[in-house]
Amino acid sequence: MNHSALTPVFAVLRWSLHSLLIALIVVVMVRAVMVDDPATAVIHALSVLLLATYLGGSLVAHLEPEFVASSRWVPLLWVSLLTIFWGGLLAVTPDAAFIVFPLFFLYLQLLPAKAAVTAVTLSTAITILAIGVPSGFAVGGVIGPLIGAGVAVTIGFGYRALYREAEERQQLITELLETRGELAAAERSAGMLAERERLAREIHDTVAQSLSSIQLLLHAAERLDAERPGLEQLRLARETAADSLVDTRRIIRELTPPALDDRTLPAALNRLAVSTEQTLRAGGAPTAVNFLVEGTPVPLPMTADATLLRIAQGAIANVARHAKATRADVTLTYQSDSVTLDVVDDGIGFVPEEAAISAAAAGSFGLTAIRQRVDALGGVLTIESGNGEGTALAVTLPILQSSDSVVADAQPKVRS
Repeated sequence: MNHSALTPVFAVLRWSLHSLLIALIVVVMVRAVMVDDPATAVIHALSVLLLATYLGGSLVAHLEPEFVASSRWVPLLWVSLLTIFWGGLLAVTPDAAFIVFPLFFLYLQLLPAKAAVTAVTLSTAITILAIGVPSGFAVGGVIGPLIGAGVAVTIGFGYRALYREAEERQQLITELLETRGELAAAERSAGMLAERERLAREIHDTVAQSLSSIQLLLHAAERLDAERPGLEQLRLARETAADSLVDTRRIIRELTPPALDDRTLPAALNRLAVSTEQTLRAGGAPTAVNFLVEGTPVPLPMTADATLLRIAQGAIANVARHAKATRADVTLTYQSDSVTLDVVDDGIGFVPEEAAISAAAAGSFGLTAIRQRVDALGGVLTIESGNGEGTALAVTLPILQSSDSVVADAQPKVRS
């Protein structure tokens, strides 16, 4: 897990577990010497094996966390070896019963929930038997391990929940940072589009209009007197103005979004539908892609045109890659105060909530990027789908009557 506000808490818990297990093993070794146990050598040997296995596993987990996390058999092997050495030590001295408490936490941390509870239950029963068989069962010898197991299970599952919440929070922070970066990129892109639109409009309304007027005036002067001196110079000036007007209109077209260089959004969407259907049929997928315009088309700001076109491209691409559809309908509807783009297919569909989770896990932000584009223009995005039910995507953008209407009014001239 990446660094978060809870990382120091988890570090303290891990080091506390390390310290507790090491201290208990040392206590067992010291007690064997103090009571002059006949099996002191065996106790020390098993204690060293237990300690070496624990420290070795901890070192591997610290140095190769990704390897340990991706290999289920490594934690299981480690826990099994620790349990075997602890069981052997417990068979030699009942003092090893105390070591079961930190082992509880290892079971709860490394094993699946059911397996962890089973391991805690069995080790508790073994501990009670190891304490009670040599000297007789006492209340303390039974209640103590049971209370320790209960406390360990409670803390262990609390640790799991806290760790899971910390991971989810870290993932959310990562997504927010990535989304903020994409939003900044989208804002820069929108600013560039707006500036290109402004330049195209200014060039059209000044240079292009002036060249067109000069061309008309020179042509009129040519017609006034076909025999007047300087007629050849007038003709040359008119042709130069005409050539300059062609170059100016080319520059204006280059300043508009490339896919919209055929002057209208409906024409660009129609071309997208035709080319997609041809591509799919060439690849062996008989998917019909239809385009329909409803209402009376009105000029839109370049940012709105570009946004709707990009969304349509992304939606149609998703249909081609994932939907397995036989039909896809793209509809552009003009209303008095809004414009709506609908992309509907009869494919396999999906569950939007599950798709969002899968996309986040994979580092994909397609739907998020579409929603950000729509939100930036004050629009509404609606997605309806289900497994086996096809998919319907609808984007509605307002047709503003403020400063954007000025841009929209100027747009037909820019694309002329």
